[in-house]
Amino acid sequence: MTISHRVIGAGGHRVIVLHDWFGTSAGWGPFLDHLDGGTFSYAFLDYRGYGLRADVPGDFTLAEIAQDVLALADRLGWDTFSLVGHSMGGKAAQRVLVEAPHRVRRLAGIAGVPASAYPLEGEAYELFHGAADHPANRRAILDLVTGHRAPAVWLDRMTAQSLALSRRDAFAAYLDDWSTLDFAAKITGSRLPVRVFVGEHDLALTPEVMRATWLSHYPDATLEVLPNSGHYPMYEIPVAFAAALESFLDG
Repeated sequence: MTISHRVIGAGGHRVIVLHDWFGTSAGWGPFLDHLDGGTFSYAFLDYRGYGLRADVPGDFTLAEIAQDVLALADRLGWDTFSLVGHSMGGKAAQRVLVEAPHRVRRLAGIAGVPASAYPLEGEAYELFHGAADHPANRRAILDLVTGHRAPAVWLDRMTAQSLALSRRDAFAAYLDDWSTLDFAAKITGSRLPVRVFVGEHDLALTPEVMRATWLSHYPDATLEVLPNSGHYPMYEIPVAFAAALESFLDG
């Protein structure tokens, strides 16, 4: 199976980048314009049911994403690589670490869902589980995680892109997996260099959540709180975020 992907850069430090529940390999905003392609090679993967791979059948699970990441790395000839994962993609990146810890150089979670379960209850459950069928729910989630600060034009565009570039069945199935799956015991104690980035205005995946999960799972993890940003620093503060991410990846 050919795994469609996008590549930016031709540098020696290879990085596989995993998008969020709403996004695709193309959904990284102006941040992409500020990446150092001389130092890094970035491969952006679409999940099955999304973007370039919308028609690819699958189970739509994090384990399947991890399998596709490793298959892509093999096709690219990348024996080792760093991982960057945004939100749901942060949890998928950790699943890659479970499957092939010897191949991962560094791990960056951008408002990353932790490897433990992320329970959704009450109104949050209704909001998230209704998002597969109701565009207003998707828009409300985007508004929540950006701290009710994003303009209506951006919220509308992001909602429309999510609807157009993801299949309904895949969108719903990934939510079931990323919100309930708990494999924290399999990664806890890893000495991998890890950095978690979180926007100061993110009302869902907050610094407190990261300290209780990511920082307790990885002894060498560090937390960087991004000023003037919510859940989408690649859109909200693209220049500053590109610099912060590459500073960590470069060691």
